[in-house]
Amino acid sequence: MRAVIQRVSEASVSVDGQVVGQIGRGLLVLLGVGHGDGMADARLLAEKIANMRIFPDDDGRFNRSALDVGGAVLVVSQFTLYADTRRGRRPGFSDAALPDLAAPLVEAFGAALHTLGLRVAYGQFGAHMQVSLVNDGPVTIILDSATFRESRSTR
Repeated sequence: MRAVIQRVSEASVSVDGQVVGQIGRGLLVLLGVGHGDGMADARLLAEKIANMRIFPDDDGRFNRSALDVGGAVLVVSQFTLYADTRRGRRPGFSDAALPDLAAPLVEAFGAALHTLGLRVAYGQFGAHMQVSLVNDGPVTIILDSATFRESRSTR
């Protein structure tokens, strides 16, 4: 699974002009599911994101997590995170999981965040969405669950 995490003051997602998910202070997570991803990846990524210390403490240092600050998470599925741009000018998406695998894993990821204590809002899986956000910082971090399976000495 791949995630682009943005610390936000607020974020929302709309489909056909209707807001389907919105949060105040917290994290916008654009989430892609690839072939071979499973429930363990969803739980691992949720745990990492919920506890990632990217919110400032009183001294302005990154010492607080979304859990620490009572933040929320807006989860938006985004298969384009698995774009293959090695050849040609049109990206290929064959590395992205098909919807019947991806949709339950996006839900499992959100459920894991909720179990950890975060309020979770969602985009609409498979829909054409408009995402609005106020990036706070800006702070943007990219995660890939595959890197958590690698030994640190191989990188």
